[in-house]
Amino acid sequence: MAMRVVFMGTPDFAVSSLDTLYHSEHEVVGVVTTPDKPAGRGLQLQFSEVKKYALQKGIPLLQPVKLRDPEFLEALKQWRADIFVVVAFRMLPSEVYALPPHGTFNVHASLLPQYRGAAPIHRAIMNGETQTGITTFFLNKEMDCGDIILQRKTDIFPDETTGELYDRLKVMGAAAALETLLLVEKGGFVPLPQMCRADTEIKLAPKIHKEDTVIDWNLPAKDIINKIRGLSPYPGALTVLKKKDGAAIVLKIFKAAITSERTKGNSGEIDTDDKNFFHISSKDCKISILNLQFEGKKRIDTTSFLQGNRISIYTI
Repeated sequence: MAMRVVFMGTPDFAVSSLDTLYHSEHEVVGVVTTPDKPAGRGLQLQFSEVKKYALQKGIPLLQPVKLRDPEFLEALKQWRADIFVVVAFRMLPSEVYALPPHGTFNVHASLLPQYRGAAPIHRAIMNGETQTGITTFFLNKEMDCGDIILQRKTDIFPDETTGELYDRLKVMGAAAALETLLLVEKGGFVPLPQMCRADTEIKLAPKIHKEDTVIDWNLPAKDIINKIRGLSPYPGALTVLKKKDGAAIVLKIFKAAITSERTKGNSGEIDTDDKNFFHISSKDCKISILNLQFEGKKRIDTTSFLQGNRISIYTI
């Protein structure tokens, strides 16, 4: 029996799940996404990726500023949904997630209870994890702490970036969303309570702030590479280069590799011939910078970059 579904989400990651549900036997009766936001030089209003999809398919749409707004709650009720499905949206109050008879479930890009929070893909790679996955769970009053419905695991490849893992997990998430709908529809499964206590060994995934993107060259090379992978392609791991005259410029690094050459001097020392290679010393090994971006410039590979820039005039 097909279920009436209200879908809640915002970014491209959520569109994969929405598209899968839209083309399934279930009926997506409405979509909830964030309000339009001004962006770019002209500060023109930008639609979320989920809104773009909903408009394209002609799916009824709501964009509440406040999730407890009486008019929004009444509009939700009018859709007479059996279940709400949430992918990369805001934290919902009980007035919302408790509305449908079958509850509300979320599709999260980690193996909960590990990496609860806004940036699970970034944080898993930054921390050097070798495995992650998708978890679907029923919402409750605590963030990402509801009873687990199902989990699907996948390895994180050694050189994989957040962007690459993101693309794989959004496909896995879409399949998990549809499978979860089937489980809820048929019933008979037993949700698994999470261990979300503060005294347990839980790694969190808070939002990435600018200070999280700064590279500490005193760390071992492996940790630095993990940070670069975890912040690529967005927002990018950064370091500040300085000239002798005191001028400074921000350098973002998107791809790098550990060389076989051990660090002999200080961490953060630059080694380059200004033609073919650009190395920076970490605590233990030199790191070869392979893809980068000067502040205000385009992202480019290092060989091309060195054709028009002298790195040897800078220090860190």
